[in-house]
Amino acid sequence: MAEEYNAPVAEAFELKDQVQYGDGAVVSRTILKRPNGTLTLFAFDLGQELSEHTAPFDAVVQILDGEADLIIGGKTVHTIAGQTAIMPANIPHAVKAVKRFKMLLIMLRS
Repeated sequence: MAEEYNAPVAEAFELKDQVQYGDGAVVSRTILKRPNGTLTLFAFDLGQELSEHTAPFDAVVQILDGEADLIIGGKTVHTIAGQTAIMPANIPHAVKAVKRFKMLLIMLRS
């Protein structure tokens, strides 16, 4: 069986320290994967983005560091560290780094 956790277990830790920025890149790290959902950390360098796409599941984005624009159903949602946004299933969305930023993406598959 593959390792179930890609982060410390049974101890407190800082999510933002579990993924590092890459120059001119979007870096991701899945820290927990289950049949009904995943927790994935992302680090976006300034100017990086994910183009518009849809997902068949609801997603929750928590900004851990920096600033990002989330475009959800054509509406720009400016987010900063400490803020959370919900991206509903089947609604087009995109992500753009206003400043370098880190986020936790929680995908809910049930």
